[in-house]
This record gives sequence, C-alpha cells and structure tokens, in this order.
Amino acid sequence: MIAYILFTVLAVLPVLLFWKNPYIMSDLKFAMTVLHIGIKYSKITRKFYSILDCFMEKVSEHPQKTFLVFEGSSYTYSQADKESNKVARALLTHANLKEGDTVALFLGNEPYYVWTWLGLAKLGCVSSLLNYNIRSKSLIHCFSCCEAKVVITSAELCGAIEEVLPTLREQGIRVFVLSEKSDVEGIESLSDKIQQASDQPLSPQLRANVNLKSPMLYIYTSGTTGLPKAAVINHGKVWRASFLQYMIGVQSSDVIYLYLPLYHTAGFLMGFSGAIERGLTIVLRRKFSVSNFWADCRKDNVTVIQYIGEIMRYLCNTPKRDNDKDHKVRLAFGNGIRGDTWNDFLDRFGNIRICECYGATESNIGFVNYVGKVGAIGKEHFLHKRSYPYALIRYDTEKEEPVRDARGFCIEVPEGETGLLVSKIGEQTPFSGYAKNKQQTEKKKLKDVFVKGDLYFNSGDLLRINEGFVYFQDRIGDTFRWKGENVATTEVADHLLAVDFVEEANVYGVKVPGHEGRIGMAALKLKENMDFEAKSIYDHVKYFLPSYARPRFIRIQDSVAVTGTFKQLKVKLAEEGFNPNIIKDPLFFLDDSKGYIPMTKEIFDSILEGTLKL
Repeated sequence: MIAYILFTVLAVLPVLLFWKNPYIMSDLKFAMTVLHIGIKYSKITRKFYSILDCFMEKVSEHPQKTFLVFEGSSYTYSQADKESNKVARALLTHANLKEGDTVALFLGNEPYYVWTWLGLAKLGCVSSLLNYNIRSKSLIHCFSCCEAKVVITSAELCGAIEEVLPTLREQGIRVFVLSEKSDVEGIESLSDKIQQASDQPLSPQLRANVNLKSPMLYIYTSGTTGLPKAAVINHGKVWRASFLQYMIGVQSSDVIYLYLPLYHTAGFLMGFSGAIERGLTIVLRRKFSVSNFWADCRKDNVTVIQYIGEIMRYLCNTPKRDNDKDHKVRLAFGNGIRGDTWNDFLDRFGNIRICECYGATESNIGFVNYVGKVGAIGKEHFLHKRSYPYALIRYDTEKEEPVRDARGFCIEVPEGETGLLVSKIGEQTPFSGYAKNKQQTEKKKLKDVFVKGDLYFNSGDLLRINEGFVYFQDRIGDTFRWKGENVATTEVADHLLAVDFVEEANVYGVKVPGHEGRIGMAALKLKENMDFEAKSIYDHVKYFLPSYARPRFIRIQDSVAVTGTFKQLKVKLAEEGFNPNIIKDPLFFLDDSKGYIPMTKEIFDSILEGTLKL
C-alpha cells in the first residue's frame, strides 16, 4: 500500500509541478548551464585564463577548422593565429608597443580587424574600438578618453584620420594605415611591415602581468545625448559576455553570421568573442545587407544569426519569396525585437529559436529569455538573482530621479508595475565605469538605495516584471510626461506599427512653450506604394491609446534615422520639434474634432500664442 502511494505521488508530482510552472524543465536546464558556467568562471579567477588563451587552445584543438569566412575567402584557426602573430611582431618592432599600451582601431569589419585585435592581445595591449562613423570633434574626444598611443586605420577610412591628423601629431599619437605605402606625412604604412614579419609564436611573457581586472577593451557608448563615453571592459567582463552563446545553446559545430559592427558590444563581445569561446566558424560581413542576408546564410550554411534594433523588422519587410524557409538557421539571438515582428519572423522564416537578451555595454546586469516567451527580454531565475542582485524601483519621470520614502530609501515597485532597473555593485558584480570621465561614472551610481551605504548601478531603463518574465518599457530619457501621465514611446510605437500602411514608427516627446512636460510626436515611414490615411490612423490611436498618449504631431519621412547599431535616433527629431517653417517633411496635427490634418503655419502660431488648446 505504501509503495502504491509513493508510486502515485512520484507519478503525479511532475504533472503538478508542470501545471504550476510550465517552464520548469527549461528552468532546470538553465540552472544546470548557469552552474556549469559558474564552475568554469571560478577556475578562470583562480588561474587567469583569457579569451586569447581560449583562442590559442582552439588553435591547438582544431588548427585546420575554418575560423573566418569573408567575401569568398576562408581562414583556418591556424592561419588566423599566424596572421595575428605577424601583426603583433610588426607593431612590436615598428610601433614600440608594450604591455598596457592602448591602441585605437578605426576599422570596418574585415579579417585584419580580427588579426589586429588578436595581435594586440598577444602583446598585452588594450584595444580601443572606435566607431568608424564618427568624425572631427567626436573622434578626437575618443582618442583623448583612452589615451591611445597608436591608431590603426584602413585605406578607406584614412581620410577621416587625415582631418584630425594635426591634433593627433600634437598629442604624439602615431598613425598606421593598412596599406603597403603611405604618401601622407605623419601616417605610416603597416601592411608592408606585416608581410615582412615572422609568423612564429610570441612569448606569453609579453603579457605576463595581465589579469582578470586588467582592461582589455574600450567600447564607446552611442553618445546620443553628448560625446561618446569609453566604457572600460576588463577581462572578467569579456568572459561574462562571451558565455552568453554557451548559455543559449550554441554548439561548436554551429556557423555564426556576424554583420554587426565589431566596434560595438553586440558584435564584438556577444558575437565575436562568444564565437571564440564556443570554437565556431564565423561568417563575417562588412555591414548589414537586407537583400543579401538570406543568400549569405544559404551560401555559407549559417546556423546562428544575431540581431539588434530594427534588423528583424527590416527582414520581415522584404518581399516574400518561395524559398523564405529554405535555410539552416536554427537560432537567433540579440536584443530589440518587438512582439509583432517576433511572430511575423517565425511565421515567415520557419522554426527558428529566438533568444531575446538584455544588457548594456557598461552594465553589470543582463537578462536572457531562454524559453522564447514572445515580447519578453528575459526570465527571472533564482540563481541569476542570487548572483546578480537587482530590483525595479519607483521613478519620477518629471523630476528625473528615483522616488524615495520618508527614510530616504528607494521604493521597490510591485509585480506588474514599471520601475527603474538597478543592480547591486559588488565584488562579483563590478561597474568599471568610463575612462577619464569620473562625472559620468558617478552619475550611473545610486547610493543608499535600500540600506545606508549600499551601492547600485543605474541602468537608465524602465522595465516591468510579470509572472516571472521581464519586459522592456522604455529608456528614462525617452519616456515623457504629458497631462500628468507617463507615456512609454515603445508602447505607442507598437500601436502605430499595427496600422497597415506604417512600416516604421519612431515616437518621442517634444516641448511646447507654456506647457509642462512634453507632448507626443511620431516620425513614420510608410510602406512602399501606400499613402498616409489620416482617418484610419486617427481611428486607430483613438481606439487603442488614451488621449494623453496619442501623438499630437505626425511627421512622414522617407526613412527613419538609426544609429550604427540600428537603434532609432530621437534626440535630433525632438530638437527639431513641429515647426513647419523648419521641417520640410509632410507634417500632420491631431485636431480633436477633425482628426489628423495638415500642419500649417497658422496652427503652429496658435500653439505658440496659447490660443489653441492642446
């Protein structure tokens, strides 16, 4: 009888557990993966082992395996090792580099970006990954941040360096170009020196003093609200980011398609260094091409893809083809996919597992949606929260600061309510800050959050947690307040994208003289061969959005401006406002009695004079 009862309990228990938590098997699998990563990382902390050492180990394990595929050429792990040895020796001899020196890479995606970084790592140097789109003042600022001794650029980008060459020479920064000769005084050729160098291994003693806390990279934030900030990325941070691919189930047999810029966290840490940790084959492309994306995947047997920002929407917006599901891609990971696009992508391109992630270059916290819940950026897990303590706290968007109670402490929001994500700064969860920018580093720290003396990282992101899943709501600078209510730009944009003629939507708040807060405005890109239908969109926003959240102004653009990593630009649009005398794009104004009507100078003047009620 006892045996029968025990058997019944054991048979029913899994059913009850699954009924209470349908993700229990995924949670258990994730827990095992996290524990295994923890064991690997603890070994690294006891005896230092860098991502470069990991690469060298892969070279020994499978020297003839293809490491990199680029524009029809392929390179094995062994070839990559030898090429990077030559780069390291050329720089050691001709640039007099030594352990701890910083070298700025001003390059596009190409094999020499990879060889150069590997070569610098072998010398114990720090690489400063510069956005090749920046120019002039911003470019000089980036050099100053990291105190680079040398800059390496390509022939295609050399013109941008020439513009700031006098300043670089004043600062004693040497410039090398990946070319066999240079006719510009102050710019030295490097390709000829690399060709003449030996490909023999370099002594590990050249980097003998490098440890887990040593900086390995400087990666620059987008600088949408000012000059770029150089986030300090030490070897420990590189490892933590590199483990993401392991965490989501990438296998050593996979082939990853890497088109995101290597100067960015997503491209370099999540993509490139993660691929090294897994021992993958990397298909590298200079930049994203919506027309060549699937052709590249088919040609090179790609099984894993990365995405960021609006990439997935761009793919879904291409004309449908009969062979849309003819590919070997099994996994897509990244951040920034909207819920509607998520479903559209799966319907169109087949059974691809999507792993949405959350994190930031300088952040000490991240989330992974390892179960594929549509719309969520992550799933809570007790092991994760124990390792990376975090909370969502109440935030006042009008005062732009956390709300504190009578004792002066922050208030954690209840489940389902939007709050500012903060994560505890500690020995295991450090925040390294920004190079030569103490003010901005301190600005990202919150003190006395829950108890006197504690210290938390301010993510700047508003999130919501519901039934164990984490949802992104907005950036604190993007969410605006109107009529005493908070308006989340992402939520409004999602509703606008549901209108059949809207292809892209960028929502932001604009200031109106004589009014508190900011009023809603949207920049729209229309679908090809479709017109703006004022009544249709008015009916839609009136039905789905409260009055304070409805965009009062709509601007029609040929294309919605994005950053180099496909995040929508809002600051410049907000600064331009809704002045028809300045903006040449079609503009519409939401009249409460007529719906959306063309914006005129008379309407604009009435708003400024305060005679038109908003």
